[in-house]
Amino acid sequence: MSNPGSSPTSASAHHDHAHTPLCRPCGATTTAPTPAPWSGTSDSPPPAYRPIRLPAINAPTNTASIALSPVPQPLPVPPAAPPHAFQTPTKRIASPDDIARFHASLHGRHFLGFVAALSASVHGRKLSDPLPAPPSAAVSALLDLISALTALVASAPPLPHNSRYGNPAFRLWHEKLTDSASDLIARITSTAASPADLAGAEVELAPYLLDSFGNATRIDYGTGHETNFAAFLYCLARLGLITEPDYPAVVLRVFAAYLSFMRTLQDTYQLEPAGSHGVWGLDDFHFLPFIFGAAQLIDHKYMKPKSIHNPDILENFSKEYMYLACVAYVKKIKKGPFAEHSPMLDDISGVPNWKKVNSGLLKMYKAEVLEKVPIMQHFLFGSLIKWED
Repeated sequence: MSNPGSSPTSASAHHDHAHTPLCRPCGATTTAPTPAPWSGTSDSPPPAYRPIRLPAINAPTNTASIALSPVPQPLPVPPAAPPHAFQTPTKRIASPDDIARFHASLHGRHFLGFVAALSASVHGRKLSDPLPAPPSAAVSALLDLISALTALVASAPPLPHNSRYGNPAFRLWHEKLTDSASDLIARITSTAASPADLAGAEVELAPYLLDSFGNATRIDYGTGHETNFAAFLYCLARLGLITEPDYPAVVLRVFAAYLSFMRTLQDTYQLEPAGSHGVWGLDDFHFLPFIFGAAQLIDHKYMKPKSIHNPDILENFSKEYMYLACVAYVKKIKKGPFAEHSPMLDDISGVPNWKKVNSGLLKMYKAEVLEKVPIMQHFLFGSLIKWED
């Protein structure tokens, strides 16, 4: 993440030769020194924990290619001009060839550019900072949507069950979401300059929204659902309901509220991680708040990536920075040494500055989320995010 030109290092070289350690997400060098291996001839016993870095199930295998890939850059969202022909979006991705076709398409490039633009809009901004522009009517409607969905949780309390994951009451909550989705979306589209132009938009927008909070059948949630929420926002931007001056509010208010709400759903209904990479993932559920949170911390005078190991910093600043909030949540729900249960986050903490963390995470999001068939097979295409044959 710190040096795009660094070369890959084999597992054998990692253990047999001294070298500059690599950041696992992007293959770039970190500043942390390589610890000396334990020797059987030593007078002291081996350490209690000796992490086995490679091989490992679900560990990223393309760190070198990620490191050499270009950093995704902010791109403007192509406006969708009326008259609109809204349609129910469908799934189109089923193979690596489909993934390549999506990323070569207009909306494949601009969707990733939209995520990068959201990230760039919050460089150096705390969650409590005043917004550069007052929240638009659409942003306020989005916040009302999340508040309404939060209120529905009280009407679908968790049911007694014996499983670690998957409280069946989530299905009742999701039914309530389905019943109210069209009305909640209509409140957003009514903020348009010409609401009549967006008549019928609910048929296309609702499937993105319904898939933004987890799967009711499997009672799980993962980065694919989070990506559908980003796609929902992208569709609103295509319709002109969200504009670039709104981006700081979209991240610092809307997405922050979405993240907080998802933590509520995860804790209340014990949602199972969908396709989790286990210890080789950033988080069992999320990716985007790490990107946005790293952007918030760019050029911070005192906090560096290694600051995540300071419990006082996490306690005092996790309410201001999404990255720190995510690390604090991981430390709360996972037990044992941090380097053992979250080796990827531990590796990233060795990167020298937040700008390199942010750029590396953007590259990793493209490679590990948007280029993975098991995740993107659930992505939806309609008139606003078009599938190009």
